[in-house]
Amino acid sequence: MKKVISFLVFLIVSNGFGQSLNRDNIQQFADEYFVESVFTLNEFLQLPNIGSNHDNIEQNLKWCINALKALNFDTAILTSEGVNHLLAEKVYDLKSPTILFYLQIDGQPVDPTFWDQNDPFKPVLKVYDKDEWNIISWENLTKNFNPDWRVFARSASDSKGPAIAFLQALRILNEKGISPKFNIKILLDFQEELGSPTLPELVRNNRSKFNADAMLIIDGTRPPNNQPNLTFGARGIATMRLTVFGADKDLHSGQYGNYAPNPVFSLSRLLGAMKDERGYVLIPGYYDGIELTDDQKTLINSVPDNKEELLATLGIAEPETIGETYQESLQYPSLNIRGLRAAWVGDEVRTIIPSEALAEIDMRLVPETPAERQIQLVTNFIESHGFYIVDGVPSEEERRKFPKLIRVESRIGSRPFRTPLNSKLGNWLGLAMTHVFGEGNYSHMQTTGGSQPIAPFITELGISAISVRIPNPDNNIHAPNENLRLGNFHEGLKMCLGILTQPYD
Repeated sequence: MKKVISFLVFLIVSNGFGQSLNRDNIQQFADEYFVESVFTLNEFLQLPNIGSNHDNIEQNLKWCINALKALNFDTAILTSEGVNHLLAEKVYDLKSPTILFYLQIDGQPVDPTFWDQNDPFKPVLKVYDKDEWNIISWENLTKNFNPDWRVFARSASDSKGPAIAFLQALRILNEKGISPKFNIKILLDFQEELGSPTLPELVRNNRSKFNADAMLIIDGTRPPNNQPNLTFGARGIATMRLTVFGADKDLHSGQYGNYAPNPVFSLSRLLGAMKDERGYVLIPGYYDGIELTDDQKTLINSVPDNKEELLATLGIAEPETIGETYQESLQYPSLNIRGLRAAWVGDEVRTIIPSEALAEIDMRLVPETPAERQIQLVTNFIESHGFYIVDGVPSEEERRKFPKLIRVESRIGSRPFRTPLNSKLGNWLGLAMTHVFGEGNYSHMQTTGGSQPIAPFITELGISAISVRIPNPDNNIHAPNENLRLGNFHEGLKMCLGILTQPYD
């Protein structure tokens, strides 16, 4: 019976009686292939995927090539600065437009000792019961499907889960004899978590290979309400490392306390001066160039966020006040202390005055606040607080001459991008999402708080880009116990099926 239904669907679509699969067909196909798709994800997650590990990259590259060749895609390995990327392409109709899809394949490093399972690269299926997550057998999937069950593994959400949802949607259409409504190119990135450092050169050197009418990013987490989501931009990222120096060696706190300055206090005063209690960055010029009109605020705040629910989810009493809402806060650059280090703590604590104190900073950027400018503003601020900046370990002469010594290191990662909410690409995706979920049952955001390495495609190719969001917001990406809710994965299959069969006019 399934084969008869599929054949009838094929006849309808191929004869032009419908421009896209109807909602029932999409639901049917997602249901039919759901279990198989989850087991495919399980298999893929078992390949470690740390972007700095060459063997990891090669294993994942090989798996992806085989998967795409099985779908009759032409594949090519493109190398940039010694790093391999994978480009796949399939032409369905020479007269049709081409959509370029971006898939992230690598994941963040892991410390297995902090995970509630033996190996982060051996996925487990869990159910929430009695205030804790309990492992259940994968065989449960063959009996029924609970949308609140979750797959726990590194990269389950960020971003192998979304990648598999997209590839499985292609497989479904391929096996049903249904062609997407446009030609497809796919770039698979194996170093996104490293900031995709070789991607700008790759795009510059291969413009013709990446040429497309628009770009979709199958990556990123949904907003707190967990509705199916489209996100029209991403903040960029720049990082800084600040090392404040004290004595040229660690000192005994009894012998030299009250005499030798502790660099931790000097660093703490500097960091404390950077932001006020509201979370507002006090570095002069940090927010220059950003102005939100009333109309922009109305569009931005159309996402149905619930402030009280969000505060409860985060476990905080009140938010910082950069912007009047959560969505508005994402339109500004952030300044975050992502790590601190000085001497030892815990069982290894000792009574010393450390010789240095280190702070790691990340700044999420918007188009109005370029990385170079923000880094210089922070550097100027540091100097205005009496610090002398050194290039490395201070020399004896510098130690004798300057009481406040600091080393400032910086790195620029992904650039920000922003696509208008009323763009042609956004309107097309809106039709696809409405077709799948119904009017008002999905959301769109102007920008995400995170970063994506998409700016090179926009600047070099002159195309628009939008991110299709599948994973649940409480997915612990980058942290221990990363997970993907099965209900989100199921919706992801439907989202991809709807998009792939929506004509791009």
